[in-house]
Amino acid sequence: MSDPHETTHIDSVGTYVKILLALLVATGVTTAVARVDLGAFSTVVALGIACGKMLLVALFFMHIRHSNKLTRLVVVGGLLWLAILLLLTMTDFATRGILGVPGK
Repeated sequence: MSDPHETTHIDSVGTYVKILLALLVATGVTTAVARVDLGAFSTVVALGIACGKMLLVALFFMHIRHSNKLTRLVVVGGLLWLAILLLLTMTDFATRGILGVPGK
C-alpha cells in the first residue's frame, strides 16, 4: 500500500524526449571519438561519455532523482563498490611487470 501523503513525480514527455536526444547525441559523440586516434586518452574520453549517459539513464529513466534517501544511499554504495573494484583491478594491471617472469 502506498502512503496517501506521498507525492508522485511524473516527468513530462518533453523531458524524456530531451533525455533521449541527449543520449543519442552522446552515442554519436562516442562513435566519432572512437574514429579519432587520441592514444591512451581515448579510453578516458569514452568512459567519461559512458558515465554521463549512465547518469542520465539512472536519474531520469530509473527515477533516482525523485527517490528517497535510502535508495540514493544504495546507489552511492554500489558506485563506491564499483570504484573499489576498478581501483583494485587497475593496481593489479599496473604492477604486473614489476617482478618479472620467473625463469627468465
